[in-house]
Amino acid sequence: MAFPAVFFVVDPFGVIPMYLAMTRDDPPGKKRSIALRASIASTLFLILFALAGGLIFRLFGITLAAFKIAGGILLLLMSIDMIRAQPTRARTSPEEEREGIEKDDVALIPLAIPMLAGPGSVSTVMVLMGQAGGAVLKLGAVIASVVLTGAVSYVVLRGAEMALKLLRQTGINVIARVMGLILSAIAIQFILNGLFDAYQQFFQAGAHVTQT
Repeated sequence: MAFPAVFFVVDPFGVIPMYLAMTRDDPPGKKRSIALRASIASTLFLILFALAGGLIFRLFGITLAAFKIAGGILLLLMSIDMIRAQPTRARTSPEEEREGIEKDDVALIPLAIPMLAGPGSVSTVMVLMGQAGGAVLKLGAVIASVVLTGAVSYVVLRGAEMALKLLRQTGINVIARVMGLILSAIAIQFILNGLFDAYQQFFQAGAHVTQT
């Protein structure tokens, strides 16, 4: 479940139109460099939050159940925009997009952050790491999913012009809708898991009070 959840929320296909607009006047070499640095930066950013998730939870007193519910709601809102083939403000705002078009180098901001690694993808990797608990294989699977998503994102951005020519905007919108549908199911599952965990915590707390 880790790779689909991370890949669909990062959604490199949805970044293609803005990537092409922001690098419209750049030479091929610079476009390759921007795609590579954006993919690496977004991967490192997500790994950082994946590893620091537990510390953040403890620092702010947030339970994993609450974060699952909040993350699920955010993903659900994003998935609705994807199904409607509309840009989601949870990823980036029109103001950020305009600034990106005017910037000379867009690799780190806004392409890597927040377009590829935005609030939705950050919350997703933190929830997945929380669900993994201390299981080394599960933790490794989440990190591997982030790295694989970064690699695929680079391939997608490198072939953005060809993809747009082959798929056209209609084809990209179809892909976005399918990915949005799957992401909505993942979001609902996050919410259900969070509600179940919250219920268990409440039930256990009530039982402890009764025993004392």
